[in-house]
Amino acid sequence: MPAHRFTVGLSVRLRDRSHISPDAAETYRITAIMPVRDSQPQYRIRNDELGQDRVSKEENLEPIEWGMPRH
Repeated sequence: MPAHRFTVGLSVRLRDRSHISPDAAETYRITAIMPVRDSQPQYRIRNDELGQDRVSKEENLEPIEWGMPRH
């Protein structure tokens, strides 16, 4: 079973936004580690500013390094 690489409290951004509303939040915070599904670790994530919650597979998340330029 694959291990979760990210921890609760980490700020992340979605890699693929093609199937979500353009009004969806840009950044999220991991609020819970969820069970593995389809051989992929999953996380519950939340954007407190917009009050948006979702569940995402680890492969669709990238950590945010505050203060670092995006590449």
